[in-house]
Amino acid sequence: MGSGQVSTPDWQGKKVTVAGLGVSGIPAARVLHGLGADVTVVNDGDDERSRAQAAQLEAEGITVRLGDGATLPSGTELIVTTPGWQPDKPLFAAAAEAGVEVWGDVELAWRLRGLDGREPAPWLAVTGTNGKTTTVRMLASILEAAGLRTAAVGNIGVSLLDAVLGEETYDVLAVELSSYQLHWSPSLRAHSAAVLNLAPDHLDWHGSMAAYAADKGRIYEGNKVACVYNAADPATEDLVREADVEEGCRAIGFTLGTPGPSQLGVVDDILVDRAFVENRQKQAQELAQISDINPPAPHNIANALAAAALARAFGVEATAVRDGLRAFRPDAHRIEHVENIDGVAYVDDSKATNTHAAEASLAAYEPIVWIAGGLAKGATFDATVEKAAKRLRGVVLIGQDRALIAEALARHAPEVPVVDLDRTDTGAMSAAVQEAARLARPGDTVLLAPACASMDMFTNYNKRGEAFAEAVRALAAARD
Repeated sequence: MGSGQVSTPDWQGKKVTVAGLGVSGIPAARVLHGLGADVTVVNDGDDERSRAQAAQLEAEGITVRLGDGATLPSGTELIVTTPGWQPDKPLFAAAAEAGVEVWGDVELAWRLRGLDGREPAPWLAVTGTNGKTTTVRMLASILEAAGLRTAAVGNIGVSLLDAVLGEETYDVLAVELSSYQLHWSPSLRAHSAAVLNLAPDHLDWHGSMAAYAADKGRIYEGNKVACVYNAADPATEDLVREADVEEGCRAIGFTLGTPGPSQLGVVDDILVDRAFVENRQKQAQELAQISDINPPAPHNIANALAAAALARAFGVEATAVRDGLRAFRPDAHRIEHVENIDGVAYVDDSKATNTHAAEASLAAYEPIVWIAGGLAKGATFDATVEKAAKRLRGVVLIGQDRALIAEALARHAPEVPVVDLDRTDTGAMSAAVQEAARLARPGDTVLLAPACASMDMFTNYNKRGEAFAEAVRALAAARD
């Protein structure tokens, strides 16, 4: 279909099971109920919060079953799952046996596009192990600078269901998609899409690196104009080769070096485009200066190039790329400068919840006193430590799985001083900052880039970053 619209069932009376309460399950249940579906929500948990959520939904006429997420409700014709539910859940095995389709909340949003008769807005989609949120927000900033009605949606900002069903109309959507969401999105077909990078992550959910990569690669399926890949990460280009795209769709690379034809890259501190120009063999279009990017760390320049490639694929002028990047401000806890104290910079990258993100952050500074640790999620740290060893002034370790990092440091950076804080209470962050300050010298950067998830000590990475910033400001006040 020309608009990319997918046929949608008649919802009236359709028996739909929503798997999981939470940020995507509750809106999905309400939307489906509003369309006339007979909705049952199943949820593994039966705690106080779940009971309160269930009471609200039941008051609206939606059935909720708590503490029983394994059994397929009788008569179920479709399951809509929240992204966190793993594919090996018994509920999905029962669905497969019964021939019941499983959609994610993104798939539901995709199927509901144009339900009100409006022409659906095209999607410019972004995935990758790291950098998704920053890239999508950069992209939205560029699209806005071009005068387009847009929003950053998906795994960020505005809910996709709100974006496709709300009163606001959009010319184009900048969509962040996680591997979880892509796994459950069989019919998604983006205008153009990017895979920023691939590194081991969420392997407990996907079961293997190959399965994780395959789910990321789903973002390229059916692309119309451009499949954007990272020239420094061959695995992303492999996914483009494997994708079944529309006739005429092009592979567009981005690189921190000089770009070849059909690539965007960097020449003399200038971002240039050799993909969306008339004569890409001989011509290049200047897009922006590296100084237009905030912060201008290498991985953030790569994010900007990917965002620029997607915007250019949509026909955006070069000046809008520059203006959009200048207007962009990064989210909190993403290589965020907190304070300078006694000549030492304190930087919060609590969002670096895996090794790949931490490596990018560590590559942006030297010398570094590194604060790391938390929940490793099955990760190993040898490669991360090897790459960073020469940059490290010292390391302060916190969190449940800090011993894994300590062992990697002993193997690959035995001369680097390590402070092992045997604590997982929230007050450990204040002690970590104080120890880091003791190790640091003027000109150094104290960098919180944990390479681990936060849930052993904090509600989320935001709370971890806030604890770091509070500790740094307390240190600054004590020094005044």
